Amino acid sequence: MKLLTYRYEGVERVGALRGDEVIDLSLVAASMLELIEGGPELLAEARKVVEVAAGGPALAAVELRAPIPRPRKNIICLGMNYAAHAIESLRAKGLPEKLPQHPVFFSKMPTAVNHPNAPVPLMADVSSQRDWEVELAVIIGKRGRDIPASEAYNYIFGYTILNDVSARDLQSRHHQFFYSKSLDGSAPMGPWIVTADEIPDPHALGIRLRLNGELVQNSVTRDMIFDIPTCIATFSHGITLEPGDIIATGTPAGVGMGMTPQRWLQAGDVMEAEIDGIGVLRNEVVA
Repeated sequence: MKLLTYRYEGVERVGALRGDEVIDLSLVAASMLELIEGGPELLAEARKVVEVAAGGPALAAVELRAPIPRPRKNIICLGMNYAAHAIESLRAKGLPEKLPQHPVFFSKMPTAVNHPNAPVPLMADVSSQRDWEVELAVIIGKRGRDIPASEAYNYIFGYTILNDVSARDLQSRHHQFFYSKSLDGSAPMGPWIVTADEIPDPHALGIRLRLNGELVQNSVTRDMIFDIPTCIATFSHGITLEPGDIIATGTPAGVGMGMTPQRWLQAGDVMEAEIDGIGVLRNEVVA
């Protein structure tokens, strides 16, 4: 199923996409987090509602929201998890071109979350080097700690797209990722969550980003250095993952920082982040 959070007739609801219409699931769950926490039983109930529903508003008639508009915790992120992107990042910084030996983790604030089709604030007074990063995001479906890689897929509820909009100058100035990645509105997410059963192999997906129609990132998720089970097993070693936690799995090459000359987002730029089997996440940068 494609599960989404949307606003219709002034009310925010959780729903499912059936063809081009949106089926209201608010009688099943009040929010996406509640639906995820309900486990397989509540998801099965949602499927039944979708099967028998008479209909719903057209997708074009609703306002899409981030599938999880307000995560309970920070978004967990992987840095330099595609080989070509790791090399372009190190080269841009004048550092030795050596791939990471272990997953590189950082996080983004919940207040960074932004919505499909919503404006991404440029914040030129804060940063002059805003960049784009299309990423496959994993939604955790059940609580677990010390999860073996062999069991990691049992803990995944579904997948969505996240655009990890970054401020490269802040990243260099403060020698970290957290602040530079957490500016308000810098985590567009969506357009919906695709349940795990519809993506049997999350490492066989085309992943790309177009900037004003120009293809700037174009790769496949099998090019991750550390695959999803490894990332889940590593991060959960001593840390409890909970339903609704979000893991952004890194971005491929083609970001502005790695270009010659370097290219930064400008007001009016349109970013279209796309992953096969999920959809397109579109956002415009505004002054």
